Order: sequence, then structure tokens, then C-alpha cells
Amino acid sequence: MRRREFITLLGGAAAAWPVAARAQQPALPVIGFLHSASPDGNADRVRAFREGLKESGFVEGENVAVEYRWADNQIDRLPALAAELVRRPVAAIAAIGPPPTFAAKAATPTIPIVFLVPEDPVRLGLVTSLARPGASLTGVNWFPAEVAAKRLELLRELVPGATRVVVLVDPATMTTNESTLRDVEAAARAMGMQPQVLSAGSSREIDEVFASIVRVRPDALLVATSAFFNDRRVQLVLQAMRHTIPATYPFREFPEAGGLMSYGASLRDALRQVGAYTGRILKGAKAADLPVAQSTKFELVINHQTARMLGLTVPDKLLAAADEVIE
Repeated sequence: MRRREFITLLGGAAAAWPVAARAQQPALPVIGFLHSASPDGNADRVRAFREGLKESGFVEGENVAVEYRWADNQIDRLPALAAELVRRPVAAIAAIGPPPTFAAKAATPTIPIVFLVPEDPVRLGLVTSLARPGASLTGVNWFPAEVAAKRLELLRELVPGATRVVVLVDPATMTTNESTLRDVEAAARAMGMQPQVLSAGSSREIDEVFASIVRVRPDALLVATSAFFNDRRVQLVLQAMRHTIPATYPFREFPEAGGLMSYGASLRDALRQVGAYTGRILKGAKAADLPVAQSTKFELVINHQTARMLGLTVPDKLLAAADEVIE
């Protein structure tokens, strides 16, 4: 073989080495992330999910891939989105909320599912017990219904003369609504308040609710837990301010957007826990052996500027109790 041909052959082989090496590298494990809302209103929560993955040793794009599926508040899309993840296939599914969890559960009996639900997962039929979930599901339980009465009490402290309160619910979250309304109505009666329940499942219906509120003339508004409401938080906050209605919300993102106050479990911390559990499953843990975690971080956030715009004086007791006061 002539020297020039030998060098050409050697160079071609060397150029092929990196390709061969890449071909021998194992593919990244893939996990699914299923949510009923849209990515626009959930960037911080996705970031928290990634932080949880990192706690378990996984960094998206480096040693794990994440397939995101968002239903954009169209609940009927969730079964098809869950089926897409199963066909992918993924090693585990993080299902955020009851509808995504039930869609994932119906799509696969074998792929591990890490859920985030606001109800007792035993009562929902997702697990057999909190300590020993069984089957292929585990996750995190948080308590929006249980703290709804506390939210009303805190709002009453801020607006002591309030007697008429509108409770705004999302018709797509009926199971959560039942618990929320039961607790809120009992708390309202104990405080001498008169609750009125209104529902909105679309942006147009939110506007219609606030148009009707002019006739109801409530003293306060309690917005129930809903992924859709979180997506529409700017609209809700602006409408409440436009009609000068003191309102309490379930998540800190609302006062961050200009809402008056929020109290409830930290959804960012709960998403971090979901990410950590998903990472543990990738490492070999079985969902059936991971006890359902329960949110322990609750936070009160008050937008002091909004309170002043509404002509409210925030009691020193509330300011001292708040985890964050936005000025």
C-alpha cells in the first residue's frame, strides 16, 4: 500500500472513532411529565421539579431526558398524552394533579407513576395505604381543602367587617371542590359569614363571574385551588382589583402577580419532592415501597402594596405571621 493511501485510510478510521464511541454510549433514561395546564404559568414549578431530580443525582440533558406533555387546560386531551408517554416509552411518569394521575394510571399498569394530588390518595383509590402504596404509584399529597377554612379566617382578619364572601371554583376539579366547600361553608357559618359559590371553567366565564359580582356585591372573594385558575391568575387578580374585592388565593404566584394574599402548601416544594421521588425510582427504588409524602411546608404571602390600594390596613399580627410580605 502506498504511503498516501495508508494515511488517508488511517485518517478516515480516526474520524470514525468518535462516531463509534457515541454509538456505544447508552441512551439517557427518559421520564414523562404530565400536566393538565400549560407551561407558561408553571415555569417555577418545573424548575422545582428539576431541583428534586438533581437531589437524586439526575440533571436534565446530562444523564436524564424529560418528555413534557401539557393539556393546556383541555382535560379530555390527557388520555392521549399519557398514551404518548407510554409508547415513548418512559421509565417513569410524574403526573401533576388528579386528572393527569388518573390518565396515566389508565394508560399503564406497569410504568411507575409519581403523582401530586390535593386529596387523600387512598380515598381516591390510587394507593392502598400511605405507608405502603402498593402497585406502581406513589407521590405527594398536599392539602388545599383542609387549609381553605384557614384561608377564610386569615382573610377575615384582614377584612374584619366582611360578611358576604364569594367562593370561586373550577368545575373541572369537582372532588377537590367538595372538600373545599364543606370546610369553607362550616368556617363561614362559625364566623357569621354568608358564602356564595360561583364557578368558572374558561376565561370568558371568569369575566362573566366578575360581571355578576357587581350585582352580588360581596365583601371578599376566596379563589379555590385549580391548575386552570393558576394559569389565569393575572386575569383573576386584575378583575378582583378592578372591582376592589379583597381576595385570598391558594398559591403564592397570585400575590406575586398583584393579588392580595395567599395561604397554602408550597407547590414548589411539593414539585421538588415529586422530582426527588422520580429520581429515586430511576435509581431502582420501587414505587410500591416509597411511602406517600405529605406536604409540610405551608406559607402565607401578603401583597402589602395591594392591601394599601384596596384601602386595607394589614394587622401587625398578620405581617408578623407572613412568610413573605411583598411591598
